Amino acid sequence: MVNALASDLYRYAFMLCRNPTLAEDLVQETFMRAWRKLHTLRDERKVKSWLITTLRREYARGFERYQPQFDGVNVDELGAEPDSLERDAEVWELRRAVLGLPSKYREVLVLQVVGGYTGAEISALLELPLPTVNTRLFRARQKLRRDLTGEGGALTRGQRAIE
Repeated sequence: MVNALASDLYRYAFMLCRNPTLAEDLVQETFMRAWRKLHTLRDERKVKSWLITTLRREYARGFERYQPQFDGVNVDELGAEPDSLERDAEVWELRRAVLGLPSKYREVLVLQVVGGYTGAEISALLELPLPTVNTRLFRARQKLRRDLTGEGGALTRGQRAIE
């Protein structure tokens, strides 16, 4: 389970908190909680959804104990190292735009695009009405389109990839 889902959970955690170290801690804590509560998992086919929900709740618990300060964070320094496969400027442009979204829009978009969840599944995971999820997805895409195209510009390859 860890080998199969750790990278997906890390990507989701990173999009939530924008901090590589905190994202790693969230994933580790998620797996520790999952191990302790494995007996409560009713349907093994839903383990990824169960872990995503656990991770999201763990992230929320962190705000009860500690409120991190993200002022002055340079988005260019987040994520992969410059020597990684993500050197392509369009990928970095798309990443910056996604990280620049308000968290309520970023969260649903990442769950859909990275996690592969449907609107109904996101609605269940986040305990939100389906129309709210659909509205947030629509607004997230609108904002990304505006951010990536500028005024009157054409869509980049990165933007076409998320549509």
